[in-house]
Amino acid sequence: MILYLDASALVKRYVAEDGSEAVTALISKANIIGTGTISRAEVSTAFAKAVRMKALKRDEGASALQVFAADWENLVRLQITEVIVARAAALAWEHGLRGYDAVHLAAASFWQEIMDESVTLATYDRQLWHGASISGLVAWPELEP
Repeated sequence: MILYLDASALVKRYVAEDGSEAVTALISKANIIGTGTISRAEVSTAFAKAVRMKALKRDEGASALQVFAADWENLVRLQITEVIVARAAALAWEHGLRGYDAVHLAAASFWQEIMDESVTLATYDRQLWHGASISGLVAWPELEP
């Protein structure tokens, strides 16, 4: 399986919350795991927000960030090019997506085209999940988040 993780799914790999075990199981089944380069900023932002909101202690957030940074090199990192951004603009309009969600959908669909194999897009964002389903990607989880 080729697996694309958006930031909402990727965070669950590093912070124990609802869905973390399912994401870990999904990752263990994947042959190739990737994400868009924007995930680096999004995941770091999510950790910082969790610390601000007191959902994580500062040292827990720092530890999650450190493990994520070490794993970053092991991910296929899809570059966010002008082609991806142009596709994202069209997808944002078509599916009513927020900016970065549209970029994730564009990157995952582009990856599917160049790999010429099915790509599973893991997300906990309902709109992105619907966009993935409609766009010919395999949306995960199987049921709408």
